[in-house]
Amino acid sequence: MQALPQYDYIFALGMIFAFLDAWNIGANDVANSFATSVSSRSLTMKQAMMIATVMEFTGAVTVGARVSDTIRSKIVSANAFVDQPAVLALGMLCALVGSSTWLTVATAIGLPVSTTHCITGGVIGMGIATVGVKGVSWSWEKKGVAQIVASWVIAPAIAGGFAACIFLVTKYGVLKRSNPLKWGFVMVPIYFGITSGILTMLIVWKGAASLDLDNWNAAQICGTIFGVAGTVMLLIATFFLPWLYRKLQYEDWTIKWYHIFQGPLLLKRGSVPDPPEGVNIQIVQDYYHGHATREDLEAARIDQNVIANMEHFKATKEAQLAGEGTDETEAVKRSAKESGKTLENLEKEDAGPWYLPKNLRKTLWSAFMHGVDRDIVEEQSKAQSGSLLIGDIVDMHARAAHFDNKTEHLYSFLQVLTAATSSFAHGANDVSNAIGPLATIFLIWHEGTVAKKSPVPIWVLAYGGSGIVIGLWTYGYNIMRNLGNRLTLHSPTRGFSMELGSAVTVVMATRLAIPISTTQCIVGATMGVALCNGEFKALNWRMVTWCYAGWLLTLPIAGVISGCLMGIIINAPDWSGSAV
Repeated sequence: MQALPQYDYIFALGMIFAFLDAWNIGANDVANSFATSVSSRSLTMKQAMMIATVMEFTGAVTVGARVSDTIRSKIVSANAFVDQPAVLALGMLCALVGSSTWLTVATAIGLPVSTTHCITGGVIGMGIATVGVKGVSWSWEKKGVAQIVASWVIAPAIAGGFAACIFLVTKYGVLKRSNPLKWGFVMVPIYFGITSGILTMLIVWKGAASLDLDNWNAAQICGTIFGVAGTVMLLIATFFLPWLYRKLQYEDWTIKWYHIFQGPLLLKRGSVPDPPEGVNIQIVQDYYHGHATREDLEAARIDQNVIANMEHFKATKEAQLAGEGTDETEAVKRSAKESGKTLENLEKEDAGPWYLPKNLRKTLWSAFMHGVDRDIVEEQSKAQSGSLLIGDIVDMHARAAHFDNKTEHLYSFLQVLTAATSSFAHGANDVSNAIGPLATIFLIWHEGTVAKKSPVPIWVLAYGGSGIVIGLWTYGYNIMRNLGNRLTLHSPTRGFSMELGSAVTVVMATRLAIPISTTQCIVGATMGVALCNGEFKALNWRMVTWCYAGWLLTLPIAGVISGCLMGIIINAPDWSGSAV
């Protein structure tokens, strides 16, 4: 039974705004883990969402507790609220309101912001409103605001450095060699081992408080990390590599995914049969489809506006030709035009209202898949060239080199693993932004005291993880399309380097209990890889500036909302009833 039932409304409102905050974390920060994978075509939107659902939730529940303690108790000292614990609960509610309000606005306008900044600003604002400036932990030694602010600069730089090193090794060790596919086969098992080792490190390296691994010694931790990495390398080399070799080197169009389990036996498979007559077999997709090289643009000597006009003329001409032989279709079109309605609207009218039993199943499915049934790469490319934020996206992409397509395909599998690792790390780090304050509210409401060290309940972690996943499915596409190819040209090798560099940085931060911004990590990693093209204009600096502007505005705006709300409530006059 709760110790402070008179404050049930604070707990109830805390649940609501914590979920809103978690929903926005999923909707805004989803680009951290999967914008690169989707933009490089390594994953479809549906595949990304399914992987993210598992990894975000698992990371939040298993590793999220350690970072949550930093947000909950280390920014504002809990000692100041020992005599009035309900005031601290109210303050955390105001912090959630300030954070979720600004996050909702930023997500709606397509501004990728740091959710860590949001809740940090909210907690600082409520702290200043209650205990004053001196009551907020600003110092580096106590892991206060100074350490968090420093991470805003340090995290992008470290992530960019890691990502650049990884891509340069891949670029000159594999992609620019005379036989890149051969060297790609050599590097794939190694990278699989490294990535799986990092994921294991995140779980066992004194990160997963809920798994009770804090008593493990160095030998157990190192043995587990290297054991998992070595096992993965062995499995990849034994089973996956022969399958890749058969598919890419021999261009075996008959091979299926389940043939992986045959392992080395695939090397003894017979010759590849000829494809059926008239059937065009595509072994791997074109990862650079729709992206022209610099040489292509210079050879054509056609600017983007002319291309757009030509495409519009072609589409118009095709539509006219298609309609000449179908009088019935023309009549429908003419009727729709005269009535001012589109064909889609006429079809909807024929189907009837959405709530009819025959339409209900389709309506529910459409609502559920609203944020998933989208072509993010197509939406990124539809941006108007020359706009304030996008600039000349065709020219920017043309400044990035195109590499061997089969070798890129090798790294698409690696990118799936790095995306899953980044997603796990994201769930571990960013769930604290929503459930840290909620954990404080719950513990005060349930126990009636302020405890310096109290475990974060599993159901609170699960609640925050669920909110992240729902936000990701329903509105994650909005921020995702603003990053990716709008920052720089993406391909599997580039995306793999970005995600692995970002994941390494987040692992380090989680180990040190520093709530860094995963948004800044992936943007920093993207900048590092983009600059490896050797072209300053291969990176969209306007979009980078847009991201940094959002980060700079976030902390003060969330702090002002939270602080003002807290100040108004605690200093409000008492109402004793109407005069008789």
